[in-house]
Amino acid sequence: MDVGECVLSAGRAVLDMVEREWQPLSPGELEQRLDQAVEEILEADLIAELKAQPAPTLYVQLLQSQPNAGPQVLHTAATACSPPEEETAEPRERLDTVDSAAVKYITDLLQSSKSRARMAGRARLSLSHTILLSLTLLSERVSYRSVSRRFHLEKGNIHRIFFSFCERVNMLEERQIRWPVGEQAVEALFPLSRPENGQEDEEQSVPQVLGVLGHTQIPIRLPLGKHDVESTVPEVKRMKKEAHPDSWLNVELLCNRGGRFLHCRISKGSDLDRGSALRDKLKRHPELMPPGSCLVARAGYPLTAQILTPYPSHGPREELFNKTLEEHFHILDQAVANLRARFQRLRYLDIGNFDRARAVVLTTCVLHNVFLDMGQVVQGEVEKEETIAGEEGGEVDDEGVRRRDTISDWLFKNFESGST
Repeated sequence: MDVGECVLSAGRAVLDMVEREWQPLSPGELEQRLDQAVEEILEADLIAELKAQPAPTLYVQLLQSQPNAGPQVLHTAATACSPPEEETAEPRERLDTVDSAAVKYITDLLQSSKSRARMAGRARLSLSHTILLSLTLLSERVSYRSVSRRFHLEKGNIHRIFFSFCERVNMLEERQIRWPVGEQAVEALFPLSRPENGQEDEEQSVPQVLGVLGHTQIPIRLPLGKHDVESTVPEVKRMKKEAHPDSWLNVELLCNRGGRFLHCRISKGSDLDRGSALRDKLKRHPELMPPGSCLVARAGYPLTAQILTPYPSHGPREELFNKTLEEHFHILDQAVANLRARFQRLRYLDIGNFDRARAVVLTTCVLHNVFLDMGQVVQGEVEKEETIAGEEGGEVDDEGVRRRDTISDWLFKNFESGST
């Protein structure tokens, strides 16, 4: 083999290695990458010179000689000029202690999942850095541009990496958001109400609750062609009746008494269905509900033998029943508040594509359960959401009406006997 063939073979080997590590870069991205590399080299030289100079005159000399110095150089100079006690290590400490445990836990989950697909993105980030980047976008209300500077990646690349992460986490849905069966379901049960008279035999007739069913709404950006005045305001705290229905995502959730999500259904805001799919599923598979158990849900959900909803009228008996259910609704309200508190991006998703917005919301619901498994709970403040169209009343069936009346009669009888 002559010299030319050796050079050609070596060149091909180098190209193969580059193709394995990088996807093709556009001319603009390549130019940006080269400019960034040159800036890093120049700043590294400046930092070395600055560290060798006396601290008192360091920052002033830098501003006079290098007015266009990069942020890393300025930060190094300012740090050298400041007393040690003025250094703020809180962000780094937060990433190194709190987030490191979550990153490792989620890394192990993704590595043990069935999917071995490579994360998208032109730059091959390590899995741990991909998770840290994605958790940053979910947990903080920061822009892609800010995260791009923090992780030294192109803004467009941040999009690809983040949504690829969401797709991978979505594959864990069946593993993390699962309906309890068998002994797990029995252990998850808790009484609808404690007997007022304290008699042990009365507890045998107390209905057992498997979970609390309800929903919340996540504001998103309207798709092109559907914008209106109300939906262009990103700081949305309460539902406005005038807003376009597709500027929201409906998130139907079922949680146990510990706040863990057992069921999750995400739909467009224009979809006003409440629990009919879950109702049909329970009718087809009655074994999912242990004997004597039920779900409790707010008005707007179907009333069945498995799903109990409040009375629309308010006599003494109905009022007591509704009050009993209301005590359980706080469980779901607190779980949703914790979800929003941990994942600040849910306050407003600047995403006009339904599939992508749904993937992000599902990712947060899956990670909510993951953090519960880790014992990391962020306590959020419960905010009362405004009533949405379709919540006034849901479908009812005869078996559900009879069971609700039976339970409400028992509650009222037990209340009266306990008060006398």
